[in-house]
Amino acid sequence: MRDAADRVVGEEPLEIRVGDRPLAVVMRTPGDDLDLVAGFLLTEGLVSSPHDIARLEPAAARDGHPGNAVVATLAPGVSIPEERWKRAIAASAACGLCGKVAIEDVIVRAPPVRSAVRVRRATLLALPGRLRAEQTLFSETGGLHAAGLFDASGRLLVAREDVGRHNAVDKVVGALVRAGTPGAEDGLLLASGRAGFEIVQKALVARIPVVAAVGAPTSLSVDLARRGGMTLVAFLRSGGFSVYTGEERVVS
Repeated sequence: MRDAADRVVGEEPLEIRVGDRPLAVVMRTPGDDLDLVAGFLLTEGLVSSPHDIARLEPAAARDGHPGNAVVATLAPGVSIPEERWKRAIAASAACGLCGKVAIEDVIVRAPPVRSAVRVRRATLLALPGRLRAEQTLFSETGGLHAAGLFDASGRLLVAREDVGRHNAVDKVVGALVRAGTPGAEDGLLLASGRAGFEIVQKALVARIPVVAAVGAPTSLSVDLARRGGMTLVAFLRSGGFSVYTGEERVVS
């Protein structure tokens, strides 16, 4: 038996504050924290538009160095309703909703997407390899999820990694928000792991019409994708994939 060095993925809490008020604490892999917070605020329905966020900045720790906290300043006249504060705190640990209540809550905040985008079968099959090539931390640790946004031709627009698959999605959405980059409305989101409800929820709020995952979907994610007018692809691997909703967007 030989001793060998092994790099372990980082996981630390991040406190999200709006002004002076704590909003939520999320467990994440440090890095791209401003993207994470921008995406979290939008996909959790705490703000309705990227323009609602005036500024994001790391909070100073007591010793004067940046700590595990980000402060968001909202645009003048923008505020988070009190019931959304309570919901966000619950969402930091779990979905906090279930079944029909969850779907109705999301649909009220984010009506069905309308997109004529079409994606070729060969393009879909090539995406896992393209995302995998961007997973530098996964290559070193084997312990991270990834998410990537592609255009309909399969060109990668942005990719992010995190110990939480939902965090990786928030980092992708937040990167687009902060850069002011278009592309989500006709884009395709690929997530490592399963296609859970929270992934489809975040994609719907971000107006992404096509969601794909290398793992399995859940019944609730399929229901939400159908109600949200989205295309949901799962078990996306080199040998093929399954389309659960929005089959018309996948072409030969």
